Amino acid sequence: MAVTEVRLAPEHLAGCVALSAAAGWNQNAADWRLMLELGEGWGLALRDGTLVASTLVIPYGDFAWVSMVLVLPGHRRKGHASRLLRTAAAALVRGNLTPILDATPAGREVYRREGFRDAWGFKRYVLNSATKHDTDETRPLRESDWPWILELDRVAFGANREPVLRSLARRLPAAGLVVEKQGFVLGRDGREAAQLGPLVARSREAARSLLQAALARLRGPVYADIADHAALAQPALAEQRPFTRMVRGTAPVPGDERLVYCVAGPELG
Repeated sequence: MAVTEVRLAPEHLAGCVALSAAAGWNQNAADWRLMLELGEGWGLALRDGTLVASTLVIPYGDFAWVSMVLVLPGHRRKGHASRLLRTAAAALVRGNLTPILDATPAGREVYRREGFRDAWGFKRYVLNSATKHDTDETRPLRESDWPWILELDRVAFGANREPVLRSLARRLPAAGLVVEKQGFVLGRDGREAAQLGPLVARSREAARSLLQAALARLRGPVYADIADHAALAQPALAEQRPFTRMVRGTAPVPGDERLVYCVAGPELG
């Protein structure tokens, strides 16, 4: 069936959410709305308007996040993902932005053929039951915390992403916790589960306190995308799937991964 390339816009929101649902991914309408506001997306549509594939990029400083590379099950293995990925990459080259993404095992080989290389990995864990946790270290995020949170995140992530962080803080206030000037965690509602992250901290001890406190405040299921180097996995968390952070070309991976304990999610970085 013939497809037409389209620039993703608010009128494609329902089709975008349908792509997430068909893939079993966690993004809801609020996630897609945020990504389309901050970035630029492309899709492939049938004559009747059905969206069968998508790719989206979010610029962050001198690099950009490539995400939502999705194809409806009945339209896979037709080159749609590679076509849109090349469209996105060309737009980033014109803007002098380095493409970065978080790949599933299925997508990793596609991205390697398009010039991406491995950087570091993380795994998605699922919590299906509440845990108890008492600590004097963690407390709810306050408005006065934002200056040091944004600076810590800028060092960890490699760019200022204040609009993303503030959006997450509004969407799931119960997950917004800090250890005084040592670390923070945020979260958001999702289509299938609450999503914790990012969790950025100066020490593993602070990160562990934040993770346990946040999990205790949320009802399951909860997803947490924990960096492999973080060593934060615990018995209450069941592993779901691995991801690989990848960068295109020879550019260095931005930020300081040692401060990143949970990512915001493969779609946001």
